Amino acid sequence: MIVSNIVLVGTSHIAKQSLKEVDDAVASHSPKVIAIELDRGRLEGLLNPQPRKLRLSDIRHVGFTGFLFSMLGAWAERMLGKQVGMDPGAEMLHAIKLARERKIPVALIDQDIRITLKRLSKGVTWREKGRFVWDVIRGMMGGKKKLPFDLKTVPSQDVIDTLIKDVRKRYPNVYRVLVHERNEVMAKRLAALGQQHKDGKVVAIIGAGHRQDIAVLVRRYISQSI
Repeated sequence: MIVSNIVLVGTSHIAKQSLKEVDDAVASHSPKVIAIELDRGRLEGLLNPQPRKLRLSDIRHVGFTGFLFSMLGAWAERMLGKQVGMDPGAEMLHAIKLARERKIPVALIDQDIRITLKRLSKGVTWREKGRFVWDVIRGMMGGKKKLPFDLKTVPSQDVIDTLIKDVRKRYPNVYRVLVHERNEVMAKRLAALGQQHKDGKVVAIIGAGHRQDIAVLVRRYISQSI
């Protein structure tokens, strides 16, 4: 998907297909900049994957809910990644490798993970927490559930739309913090990068679930700057 001079590459963080899509986008567009859905903290976590000891300061800085969500999310990604034989975030590391080989600057466009987790801790209601606990219990009792897509591929837009709609309905504040607010941040930064590099392309590697809304927001921000 291309908006102005910005190429939006939607990936799945554990799908091997994503590696090829990153390769194809960089080879086809010879970008001036490669933008990645990471902040400095998550990048360092990918580059140094050794597990870090739990510290009370972690919980104090981001809140218990945000900290717990971070731990559970990372665990779930690792488990799913093992099923398909791919480490979570491998496509981001691959994009960085290509950038280094071709001497292309890398831009980190995501919101600081500490801000996101802190806002999650403050924003999630007790109703949503209760629903989350119930969904976990129900999932454990129900055994393995067949997913609506192959983990080795990037989900279709129809599947993504359905999944996002479900999350937005059941966990509105989780959606707002983890998806909508980050989309706003990333779109603003991408629009700025596009304006800075009008003579070439900006290839953005982002999760497929963010791509549709970011495309709309980037168009809006670019039109406002003209």
